[in-house]
Amino acid sequence: MPRPALAVGQHGTITVREKQPRLWEASTYVRDADGKRRQVRREARTKSAANKALQDALADRPGFGDSGIDRDSRVRVVAEAWLAYIAKQVDAGELAPNTHRLYTVVHRNHVLPALGELRLREATVARVDDFLTALRSRRSASTARTARAVVSGIMGFAVRAGALSQNPVRDVSRITGSTKRSPRALTAAEREQWLTRVDNDYIALRHDIPDLTRFLLSTGLRIGEALAVTFDDVNFVERTVAIDHTITRVDGRGLVRGPTKTRSGARTLTVTPGTTQMLEDRLRVYGDGPVFPSAAGTWRDPSNTARVFREARQRAGFDWLTTHAFRKTVATVLDEGGLTAREIADQMGHSRVSMTQDVYMGRRAVSGRAAEALAAAEETSDAKVTGK
Repeated sequence: MPRPALAVGQHGTITVREKQPRLWEASTYVRDADGKRRQVRREARTKSAANKALQDALADRPGFGDSGIDRDSRVRVVAEAWLAYIAKQVDAGELAPNTHRLYTVVHRNHVLPALGELRLREATVARVDDFLTALRSRRSASTARTARAVVSGIMGFAVRAGALSQNPVRDVSRITGSTKRSPRALTAAEREQWLTRVDNDYIALRHDIPDLTRFLLSTGLRIGEALAVTFDDVNFVERTVAIDHTITRVDGRGLVRGPTKTRSGARTLTVTPGTTQMLEDRLRVYGDGPVFPSAAGTWRDPSNTARVFREARQRAGFDWLTTHAFRKTVATVLDEGGLTAREIADQMGHSRVSMTQDVYMGRRAVSGRAAEALAAAEETSDAKVTGK
C-alpha cells in the first residue's frame, strides 16, 4: 500500500544518522506551500543537537511555524491574537484607532461572555447564529452587526492560521433591523436661531462653540476631523483647508492625531470667505498649532467637545441637535445649491464612486462651487444674527 502523501505544510519522519565521529545529520522531507516535496537536513555534533536544529529549521520555514492556534483553541485566545493584529494595523495607519477600541469593547461586553470559552471547533454556525439572534433581541441590530464583524474577524483569523477550514459567520442569518432615521438638517431659520443663542451663551463662547459651529457648517467635517485641523493645513491665499487627519482617543496613549479613516476622507476643501476670516482671526489669537485647541493649547478631546455641545444645545432649546446634524445640513445646502452627488460626496469625505477613482486618483481639491453655496447660506444666517 503506497505511503500517504504529505499535506501542504507537513513534514515526514525525521531520520537522524551519524555521518562520521561527532557529526550527526537529521533529515526529513517536507511539502512546501507550493506543493513541492523537498528534503531538509541539519548537522550537529550530537544526535539530539542535530534533531533540535532540524526542528528549529522546520519551525522557521514559511508555512511550518506553529501559530499556537488549532481547532481546540479557545475562542478567547484567538480573539486576543486577532485584536493584537488589529492593533498593529492601527499603528501602521491602515485602520482608525476607533475601530480597535470599538471591537475591543464589543468583544469584552458581548462576544467573550457568550463564546469565549468555546473551542474553535465548537463555534458552529448554529451557535454563532443563536448568539447574534439573542443579542439582536436584547440590544439592537447595530450592536449585533458589530458583534458579527468581531466574530467574523476572529474566525477569519483562525482560518488564516489553519485551525479552521472555513469561517462559520459566512452562513449565519442576516441581521435585520428597522430603517435608520435620517439625521435632521437645520433649516435656515434654525441655523439663525442656533447661532444667535450660542453667540449669547457665555459658556458656549468660552468653549469656542460659535466658531466651531460655523466651521462645521461651512465644511461638513466630522468633529474629529475639525479638531485635527492645524493652521499649517490652511492656505489663506487659496482659501483651502487640507483634511488629512482626525483626533481619536486611544487606550494607553491618550489623544492621537492620526490619518483619516478612509482614503476618501483625505481631501482639500475650499472654504467660504467668512470662514477664512474666522480662521485668520483665530490665527492672530493662537499663532500656530490646532485651530481649535484645548484650554491647555493641546489637542481637544472629541468626546468632551461633544459633551459641551450637548450642554449648549440644552440651554439653547435644541435637544435634538447633534454635531452630525451639521454634516446633514451641509449636504442638504449643497444639494439645494445644485451640486452633483459626486461633488457633495467629495466635500463630505464619503467613498469614491468607483474603484478606479479610489485607487488611481490622488488627493484632489473639491469644487469651489461647494464654498459658493455654503457662503450664500453663511451670509444669510450671519446677516440675520447681526441684524445687518
